[in-house]
Amino acid sequence: MSAAVSERREAMLAKIEALHAEQAKAVAGGGERSVARHHQRGRLLPRERIELLVDEGSAFLELSPLAAWGSDFPVGASVVTGIGVVEGVECLITATDPTVKGGASNPWTVKKIFRAAQIAQENGLPTISLVESGGADLPTQKEIFIPGGKLFRDLTRASARKEPTVALVFGNSTAGGAYIPGMSDYTVMVKEQAKVFLGGPPLVKMATGEESDDESLGGAEMHARTSGLADYLAEDELDAIRIGRRIIARLNRARREPAPAYAEPDLDPEELLDLIPSDLKEPFDPREVIARIVDGTSATNGVAFDEFKPLYGTSLVTGWASIHGQPVGILANAQGVLFSEEAHKATQFVQLANQSDTPLLFLHNTTGYMVGKEYEQGGIIKHGAMMINAISNSTVPHLTVIMGASYGAGNYGMNGRAYDPRFLFTWPSAKSAVMGPAQLAGVLEIVAQQSAESKGEVFDAEGFAAIKQVVEAQVEEQSLPHFLSGMLYDDGVIDPRDTRTVLGICLSVIRTKPIVGTDRFGVFRP
Repeated sequence: MSAAVSERREAMLAKIEALHAEQAKAVAGGGERSVARHHQRGRLLPRERIELLVDEGSAFLELSPLAAWGSDFPVGASVVTGIGVVEGVECLITATDPTVKGGASNPWTVKKIFRAAQIAQENGLPTISLVESGGADLPTQKEIFIPGGKLFRDLTRASARKEPTVALVFGNSTAGGAYIPGMSDYTVMVKEQAKVFLGGPPLVKMATGEESDDESLGGAEMHARTSGLADYLAEDELDAIRIGRRIIARLNRARREPAPAYAEPDLDPEELLDLIPSDLKEPFDPREVIARIVDGTSATNGVAFDEFKPLYGTSLVTGWASIHGQPVGILANAQGVLFSEEAHKATQFVQLANQSDTPLLFLHNTTGYMVGKEYEQGGIIKHGAMMINAISNSTVPHLTVIMGASYGAGNYGMNGRAYDPRFLFTWPSAKSAVMGPAQLAGVLEIVAQQSAESKGEVFDAEGFAAIKQVVEAQVEEQSLPHFLSGMLYDDGVIDPRDTRTVLGICLSVIRTKPIVGTDRFGVFRP
């Protein structure tokens, strides 16, 4: 192993170790004392419930585990969301974490569940809600109450689309949380544990003067025998999970076609750690990444990747491949900068993918579209707009992985978050912002200098140096993957070695709905 490769591997492993440390904060929930107290009550943790719910030996793709990172709220946003297979059916699963303020929803909880609901809708997935929540985090109610109503709207709209919704209630489900079982198609409550009411005994006392207790007001047995809110009364948590699995088994939704055949990649995915330079200004060949995530030649007639237009627009690699037996069209940045040729190439390739109803995979490492007088006069704006037009109006599913840089309009052209990819993941090496920190701080310095000169003042370069340093540090921090993932600008930061597995799950999920491309795009400026 060369010194350069060794340095890349060590740097990536350090980033992965830091990633695992941040993800561990989400798994830790409310901390050791809260977890121990929850277990002492005979209750399972949210991830323990999920592990028992999904099919044995199947994977659970957790989404947005770093939500709320860098905010005043716990990492993970008090809820676990993800995709798992239950009785052979891919489902969107949400599980509130009662060890974090009793499972109360904060502003990031709401945003995280919104994203999960969007994924369920786009891919036609049933939703299973594992509920134990005290409702809204009252000190932040002003940020939750108005937008939070969308949570319940999404549930009932899912039902109207014939995308079943199931609520398994393990404990308190109070106030707004009561509408989750109330709006779900199927509701299971655990005997002597579940408590579902719009207002608990203290609120009822304050509002009406009525004295009541938890069980008569909202206990599981009352809802099963009297109100009719509970469709099933479970003896304990394991029984609730068993009933939940049987509900899914009876939905008549299991995929019937056989799993497609595939071969493992020709090159070892472990070597993905060796490919990404620590300095993202240093280019790397995305074909090396592609060769380690797509199906090998033994299952693809001797060709793992059919490159399209390999001699034209060489800063963008395009071509056809399969991942876990599922066809994809791939667009991957090579040298970082996108020129007019790359924009033309991408536009045609996106049209071809829509013509053949083939999902698209975008692999980011771009500093954006080329700037300068020659390129402006050559039409870089209209050509970049043409590429963005094609991607915006494409109707085949898009998947995005940000490997390295993703700056400026390059983020848009390569199908960043604003362009609604079905799924978007980042590597620990990724950075994304309007431009690089040094460039942004340098632009601000030039603008400040020109402003001073226009006023007839002397520009204080030495004084501005300190401001420039602060700006660079701030932009650097805000362009890092943990920060972006905390803002829910991706669906998770992943170990590069897991990329093929994650994409395989996503490609399987998107096949729950027919894939139909379009031939209708906005007006192209050639």
